[in-house]
Amino acid sequence: MAIQERVDRVGESPVDGDSIEFIGNATVLIRYGGITLLTDPNFGHRGTEVQLGYGSGTVRLTDPSMEVDHLPDVDAVILSHHHGDHFDAVSEQRLDRSIPIVTTPAAAQSLRDLGFDAVRPLETWQATELTKGDARLRITALPGQHAPGMLSVALPEVMGSLLEFWRGATDEGERPSLRLYVTGDTILYDGLNEIAERHPDIDLALVHLGGTRVMGLTVSMDAEQGMELLQMLEPRMAIPIHYSDYEAFKSPLSDFVALVNEAGWDGRVSYLLHGDRFVL
Repeated sequence: MAIQERVDRVGESPVDGDSIEFIGNATVLIRYGGITLLTDPNFGHRGTEVQLGYGSGTVRLTDPSMEVDHLPDVDAVILSHHHGDHFDAVSEQRLDRSIPIVTTPAAAQSLRDLGFDAVRPLETWQATELTKGDARLRITALPGQHAPGMLSVALPEVMGSLLEFWRGATDEGERPSLRLYVTGDTILYDGLNEIAERHPDIDLALVHLGGTRVMGLTVSMDAEQGMELLQMLEPRMAIPIHYSDYEAFKSPLSDFVALVNEAGWDGRVSYLLHGDRFVL
């Protein structure tokens, strides 16, 4: 199935409806139940270079679909890790310093140094909650590993996120209205098996792909790892992001599409281009 046939266009739903809007790279607006979240904010334009650490950098090949000044009111930011392609210079300079940012302990310290004063650091399996009106959101930090072997020491710690939304008043133990998993820039490794054990009922997964290469090693999931992750976690639906925006990405989305079709998953994966929205 062609990628374009799986796209839900922005114009097909109200701007304030429940949706996933893909801005570019790993930057996504999540609107659900009146709560609005922004993931991994990056608003740099084509030709902008970001640093990945230890003298390694990469150039952006695309433009974001939205400028930072055009963002709606955002209730919180989910930051998988503090890397230049996930929290860029534009975000550092122009995001509201009082916005809550849920992230790793290491990234939280870096953000405090930049003047962000509402960071919420989470260790793996820790959670924090946000309420707005009669909506409630629980954010749980999930396992992630940015690189294999010793290279993992050279790259930032990274977290996945489980976002559990409830609408209206809820009783203790009531199932969330939506369970959404954001993988972050993890590779496939044994630690992800525990996600399947603890959370076997994920509604939607936002899967960071791209097969990023740093110092000759793959440090984000390529097509094969992404497909294996879906088969491990069995989410009801999945959306790949973080797949074409930087020179360092070496695993094209077309490879993932081919594996999805081969595995019979084409009805469970939706492909968004920049500016497209998936209606929840």
